[in-house]
Amino acid sequence: MKESVLKGRPELAAVIEQVAEVAGYLWQKGWAERNGGNITVNVTEFMDEECRTMPAIASPRQIGKVLPNLRGKYFYAKGTGKRMRDLARKPMENGAIIRICDDCQSYEIIADAPVAPTSELPSHLALQDYLIGSGSCYKATLHTHPIELVAMSHIKCFLQPGEMTHVLWSMIPETLAFAPLGIGIVPYTLPGSVQLADATLKLIKDYDVVLWEKHGTVSVGTDIMDAFDQTDVLCKAANIYMCARSMGSEPEGMTDEAMKEVQDVFNLPKVRPC
Repeated sequence: MKESVLKGRPELAAVIEQVAEVAGYLWQKGWAERNGGNITVNVTEFMDEECRTMPAIASPRQIGKVLPNLRGKYFYAKGTGKRMRDLARKPMENGAIIRICDDCQSYEIIADAPVAPTSELPSHLALQDYLIGSGSCYKATLHTHPIELVAMSHIKCFLQPGEMTHVLWSMIPETLAFAPLGIGIVPYTLPGSVQLADATLKLIKDYDVVLWEKHGTVSVGTDIMDAFDQTDVLCKAANIYMCARSMGSEPEGMTDEAMKEVQDVFNLPKVRPC
């Protein structure tokens, strides 16, 4: 049996172990039914010379668009049809490491097995291309189905610009502190489409978490745990809102003055610094 690319590469192994840990959290929270969700992490910095000369183990596949900043870059990507609960136990059997080809519009799988990425890979790679091109320190993208946030996207008033962010920030001070950019919203668009990728890319320039209406979220972070935390913080606020509503009245929330006080005292940035 072929030796895993993780053997003898502790830093790469640590990244994949963190991916597996987050996959387990997604399943436990009910955010990853069946094969739902996707994870992509830039692992280029952990690829040594031996990795870079590894031959492809499957024919190159088209991305669907040209991504010039990704030439020669390497990513761990969850496999199509694979379950997060399985990825949590065996990440290299339910995902693979891919290399972007020199044409910047196709990729090839190099390790460990020919596990093809999901149809949402173009969206994730487009985000990765933007992150690299903008000099961001973010390396990870996460797509998942957080129940409370998706539920709120079914309520028309929350789809108005800034409305959901304002409600979530007002539920608990930590939401404002740990998710200072709030949440962007993409109107319902066909999953896996180029249109969805383009709409997400437009919003990710201003938000770390983007909600796909009636579908799920996409978040970015310095690593996959950071991307998970961003979504988790916002979902906690949504859960508090829904719990308060279940008591029979509209929750009051923090006042604008109270939220401004939090922003001023903690000197919250308009963008998260790397």
